[in-house]
Amino acid sequence: MPDLALIYKDGIFDLDFAGTVTDEGLRTAVIISLFSDRRANDADVLPDGTNDRRGWWGDVYPDVEGDLIGSRLWLLSRAKQTKANLRLAETYAREGLQWMLDDGEITYLAVTASYPYTGVLLLSLRLRDRSGQEYDYTAAVSGTGTVVRFYPSDLSIDDESGSALTDQSGSVIMDNHLGRI
Repeated sequence: MPDLALIYKDGIFDLDFAGTVTDEGLRTAVIISLFSDRRANDADVLPDGTNDRRGWWGDVYPDVEGDLIGSRLWLLSRAKQTKANLRLAETYAREGLQWMLDDGEITYLAVTASYPYTGVLLLSLRLRDRSGQEYDYTAAVSGTGTVVRFYPSDLSIDDESGSALTDQSGSVIMDNHLGRI
């Protein structure tokens, strides 16, 4: 049975309450799992210097002990672009999606993080559902932690100039020279 779809358009996540858009795949679960703020662990360094560890209030009383909603990707919102932080981004993304493996919603998960441009973290995901269907998702996240693009397709760097981020159709999503996203 399809779920109500969470739609990402023009930099905003939205729900279609008219019920005309549904999600037969994993997109909505992936978006919520990655881009909802999971509560920071006690040992985590908070990017804004406050004591706000964020998180969803419902995690205080989970249906299953230890279940948490979201990811800790928000902790990287002001982080430097280093190899260590790329590994952290991959770890946080896997952590946020782990429930899908644990619950048997997916049988395979691969996460790769990269920095295609200054100030942009690119997450590339491949998931395989119970039926064996594979889903590829790519998310571009700005240095402030804002999701600037989420696509159920691959993104690539323009090989000729090395300056444009494009989708599968070749449409330019971000041009480094113009600073567009």
